Amino acid sequence: MRIIGIDPGTGILGFGVIDVIKGKARLVTAGVITTPVHTPLDVRLEEIFDGLTEIIAETKPEVMSIEKLFFAKNVTTAMSVSHARGVAMLTGRKARIPIAEYTPLQTKQTLTGYGKADKKQVQEMVRIHLGLKDVPKPDDCADALAAAITYSFMSR
Repeated sequence: MRIIGIDPGTGILGFGVIDVIKGKARLVTAGVITTPVHTPLDVRLEEIFDGLTEIIAETKPEVMSIEKLFFAKNVTTAMSVSHARGVAMLTGRKARIPIAEYTPLQTKQTLTGYGKADKKQVQEMVRIHLGLKDVPKPDDCADALAAAITYSFMSR
């Protein structure tokens, strides 16, 4: 099974594609889509849509796993992430890919066994699950891979 994980964000959207064969996860590709800060929102969202459309066309994932936004300290940040999240979900829908959503708590619980694990613990578990030498960088990329790995466990 091929899974694309998404860590939504308007400035930086993380993506990670993994293959899961016989319960073993393997990295296919991962990275970020970045948009310039002072660019109008509609242009930024179009760049996210175009970039993600291209990644999906190249990697052909069977499912999308995306972080569910359920709490944010900063309303402006929450709104921005929600815009990017909606575009990512629309991109997956247009590609006819089923979409699964997980909260950060679910992802932390699934990867580390502890729902309040810190970012470094989650990133280390991503590294271990994928058999990588180093933790994927930047953080958005590692978070997207965590979303993909979460789906691989939750779908069993």
